[in-house]
Amino acid sequence: MAEDKTFVDKISEVLAKCEGLTLKDLLFSQGTTYPVTVCSAAMFQALEDLEARRGDIVLVSYPKCGVNWLIKILSDLIFTAIQSKPVSTELPFIECGDPGKYQVKMKQIPSPRILATHLNYDCLPKSIFKNKAKILVLFRNPKDTAVSFLYFHNNVPGIPRYSSWDEFFSELMNGKVSWGSCFDHAVTWNKHIEDENTMIVIHEDLKENLTASVKQIAEFFGFSPTAEQIQSIADRATYQAVKDKAQEIHGAVGSFLFHKGKFVCVVEDWKNLFTEAQNQEMDAKFKVCLEGTLSVLQGIEERLE
Repeated sequence: MAEDKTFVDKISEVLAKCEGLTLKDLLFSQGTTYPVTVCSAAMFQALEDLEARRGDIVLVSYPKCGVNWLIKILSDLIFTAIQSKPVSTELPFIECGDPGKYQVKMKQIPSPRILATHLNYDCLPKSIFKNKAKILVLFRNPKDTAVSFLYFHNNVPGIPRYSSWDEFFSELMNGKVSWGSCFDHAVTWNKHIEDENTMIVIHEDLKENLTASVKQIAEFFGFSPTAEQIQSIADRATYQAVKDKAQEIHGAVGSFLFHKGKFVCVVEDWKNLFTEAQNQEMDAKFKVCLEGTLSVLQGIEERLE
């Protein structure tokens, strides 16, 4: 039997699939648009076979909101708690990869498993809710998200490029980018912020006080690290610490998780690209989408100015 390919090998395969694709060829529709290089109709059908466990750690975010950062933090918390690293050769997002992985490979991963996803609430496997797995949802200022998304698209070798910021902004606002509309994603999850077993984290708050955030996340998932261990985990999750490990962990895309010499958590970089008209358009869209809902996103709304 052939050995499993490493995670880095799989990232290289994904990038190879991108070669020669146009932006139009990159995306397919499953109600929402997804990249053909990592998602497929067969994958979404197979996703229903995922049998979630009560001890699973579910991490949710729209692309480029910092979920890889949270994966690093949670992996460190797990290792600190049980002295075992959550090792998997699979792509880290449940909607990505080989449709057959739910039949055998995912079942072989010991608990606690980290299940990351960019999916909207209604697209998650029902077993996650049935078995009451805990869900951590990460939100980020959509303007910074947009800039980080474009930077990643236009700088990773092989991935189809957008011709301009204006082209990307238009496609983003119309939900025609990978994983669809960031507003639809926010709306579906914002409706469930008070659900049992759900915790909301705002990216900017995580950056502003990493140590306190690590403590809150640990408590939510039932870990009990000491104050010294929490500080140590936070120290290992700083920009420089994560940067040093980026290419080792993420392969060819590792260095592109950094924008202008900073980790993906760079804040207010959007001011360098948004026109005043685009700024107003996104403000208006954000407020309309969240109008009338119980919103934990007020902290983000304050940062839209």
